Amino acid sequence: MSDIGFRFIYWEHVPEGAFWIALTLALYLLARKIQQMAGGSPLANTVLLPALPIIALLWFADIHIGSYEMGGQVLLWLLGPATVAIAVPLYLNFARVRSALLPMVVSLAVGSTVAVISAIVIGEAMGASIDTIRSLAPKSVTTPIAMGIAGEIGGLPSLTAAFVIITGIIGAVFGAAFFNLLRIRDRRARGFAMGIAAHGIGTARAFQEDEVTGTFSGIAMALNGIVTALLLPALWFFFAS
Repeated sequence: MSDIGFRFIYWEHVPEGAFWIALTLALYLLARKIQQMAGGSPLANTVLLPALPIIALLWFADIHIGSYEMGGQVLLWLLGPATVAIAVPLYLNFARVRSALLPMVVSLAVGSTVAVISAIVIGEAMGASIDTIRSLAPKSVTTPIAMGIAGEIGGLPSLTAAFVIITGIIGAVFGAAFFNLLRIRDRRARGFAMGIAAHGIGTARAFQEDEVTGTFSGIAMALNGIVTALLLPALWFFFAS
């Protein structure tokens, strides 16, 4: 169906933003149902499943991404309250967090460094352009922060957003299996690693395991975002100069 035909059916009756919000929420609820039917399998990821039909719709109907972003801005705003809500399980599990401060600091330093360096090395090994590498470097940071970092170091924020989402989905889908393969049973370690590597999407998956895993993932996501935002632009320009 052409873009004109699509607009005639929907745009004449429903504001663009409201339509995309409704479609996104409907697909998300459907994905939740599919995940429940699959026994909570991470392969039935509630970010990946809704994204595929939306991407297909935008592609085949030749709809500009700006139309979807009109509704996406509202959903993006909800990231703030959702992130703040992580403070509740943090408060309930504060004793566990306090007892693991030193391992968390070490893990944060190593994890943040590896996340950035691995992105740069992989990008260079695959022959990516410098703009692509700059966009890829903050891939393990939550989307709003990653896009800001990309803009600071000369990357493409829109491309960074795609890398961030892909990274989060991979972590959410395969993270638990990887931990089981390595026999990592400590819920704090599993959560913290997930938060550093797979940011918000990984944190959502971690909360599906249990509250402790999700709490440590949320802490790691927040701290990794802060550390990367402060250090990556400075280090990038230092080594580039």
